[in-house]
Amino acid sequence: MASIIPVVFILVVVLGLMTCGYLFVPKGPHQTTIRAAIMLTLASCYLMWMITYMAQLHPLITPYHSSKGGESI
Repeated sequence: MASIIPVVFILVVVLGLMTCGYLFVPKGPHQTTIRAAIMLTLASCYLMWMITYMAQLHPLITPYHSSKGGESI
């Protein structure tokens, strides 16, 4: 179950960045919009990374190696 460790670690990092983004946005009329943009950006980047990482670990289609041809690697 070593594949879950990087996913959880990056999740903790992203949650920490979200917390910093929420706490350190300056007061103003667009504070809520800026907070939402920061949190949505971080969440989207995390989901894209996690899906790509998990797809590489557990591919839906197994790699196929053709035995045709005289080349060997």
